[in-house]
Amino acid sequence: MEASVFSVLFLSLCAFSFSPVRSQTNSTDSCSSNLAVSSLIPFYSSSFNCLSAWSSEGFILRYATTSNNTWSFVLSSPYTNAYIAIGFSSNGQMVGSSAMVGWATSGNGTVGTANQYYLGGVSPSDCPPGTGNLNVVKNSTVIVSQSSRLYLAFEITVDKPSPYLVYAVGPRGTLPSSNGYLTEHRDMASASFNANTGVISDAQSGRGFDKARKHGLLVLLGWGVLVPIGILAARYFKRYDPHWFYSHISIQTVGFGLGLAGIIMGFDLEDDEVDDYDKHKALGIAILVFGCLQVTAFLARPDKSSKVRKYWNWFHHNIGRLAIAFSIANIFLGLSIASEGKSWYIGYGAFLGVWVITALLLEIRHWMKSDD
Repeated sequence: MEASVFSVLFLSLCAFSFSPVRSQTNSTDSCSSNLAVSSLIPFYSSSFNCLSAWSSEGFILRYATTSNNTWSFVLSSPYTNAYIAIGFSSNGQMVGSSAMVGWATSGNGTVGTANQYYLGGVSPSDCPPGTGNLNVVKNSTVIVSQSSRLYLAFEITVDKPSPYLVYAVGPRGTLPSSNGYLTEHRDMASASFNANTGVISDAQSGRGFDKARKHGLLVLLGWGVLVPIGILAARYFKRYDPHWFYSHISIQTVGFGLGLAGIIMGFDLEDDEVDDYDKHKALGIAILVFGCLQVTAFLARPDKSSKVRKYWNWFHHNIGRLAIAFSIANIFLGLSIASEGKSWYIGYGAFLGVWVITALLLEIRHWMKSDD
């Protein structure tokens, strides 16, 4: 049996008022050159900071702040007939943040839209157009198309901006629907934002494995994949004594170790503002307790001839079943909290389906042999 390989995607992103796209005739953009569309952005000045915000997608971000707590942003990217987005997040995640999103219907800039959205969930319906917590300066929002690039400009007033920026780009050749709802993004990235110094870090792509994703992957592989496989070895292969026992112990030890490492890593990810975080943490602690009880039970395992062996078997088997049930539930809860894409659910669901079918077939075989 083999664990599925998961592709890493996030679900939909969301964005403020409708603005016409104006077209010009130049091409590339970089921090070493002047902003080609500066004359079309009324608040832009040469004193803006500039950085390569997301190099893999060609995102360039210019930004500045003024004494009246006004922050100005100009985001540019290659035109791919897709939306571009920049959001403001308290924890580096899309869900719970507010974002500005812009797109154009053609590279020549005949029509364009810039909206604000509140990212209230992982589906398009959770992010209706025209919502969000950003205090956008009136008439500051504009999206400009110049040949092969899009330029999204806006200003917000805030005492202290959120500590993270999130970027996203839509699928090539697919624009949001006419009602303003966004399609699933092709990729996303996040970057830290120091409001005191005005320094923004380089973006880390959502396709990478940050600490939160490493935590989830370790727990999923350990307690969500290996431990269930180890149960099959103990239940259905006892005729291969003592190999079944050593296989069971080896698989469970590795699974427990990976899960334990994931739990320890998860303790560094505390964020009480995330929905269902307390439930996820409580389930994780319960699973850890079940795992420790199993280790203790193994160390205190009575001899087969002992009168208490049947009680030990009952305890060992049922604590193991509880641990598996809690682990599966917590894995899906964790995927929901992390706003992971459908591929994670499909991948792990496919493994569980194969595991259940295999267990049923082996159970039928077990009972058939018992009747012989």
